[in-house]
Amino acid sequence: MKKEIHPDYHTITVVMTNGTNYQTRSTWGAEGDELKLDIDPTTHPAWTGGAQQLVDTGGRVGRFNKKFANFGLS
Repeated sequence: MKKEIHPDYHTITVVMTNGTNYQTRSTWGAEGDELKLDIDPTTHPAWTGGAQQLVDTGGRVGRFNKKFANFGLS
C-alpha cells in the first residue's frame, strides 16, 4: 500500500438532535471535534415512519391515476 495517500482517520464525537452523543472514527474534521446533526434517525420521517405527502404539480398525479386506472393499481 502506498504511504501518504490516505486521509487522516481519527475519532470524533457525533451529537444527535436530542443531545445524545457517541464516538466514531471519521475523516471529517480533526481529532476530538464534535459533529452536530440537524437531522438524524430519531427525527427524520424516513426512519420514524412519518406521514408522506404527495405534491401534485400540474395535475401529474391525477393524469397518472387516470392513465393507469385499468391496471388495478389503487
